[in-house]
Amino acid sequence: MLREQPEKALYAALQTASTKAASAIQIEDYTAAMAALVPLRQLIDEFFEGVMVNDPDPALRQNRLRLLSGIRAAMLPVADFDKIAG
Repeated sequence: MLREQPEKALYAALQTASTKAASAIQIEDYTAAMAALVPLRQLIDEFFEGVMVNDPDPALRQNRLRLLSGIRAAMLPVADFDKIAG
């Protein structure tokens, strides 16, 4: 259940971006993987500006949290900062 335009746009773009990024990662083209994720930046900003993630409706809140989890899952193979020695 997606209600607000920013979450609908982000979801659609995430599907495309994560597919492209995953394909690029399989051939170890990390530049292309990052490029596939770049368009999400503006949509993520719009999502946080226009959508209340912790909505009182539990089903809506859960779907929004899943959307955020999807963003993390798409970016983790490309930008896993836990793997950087510091």
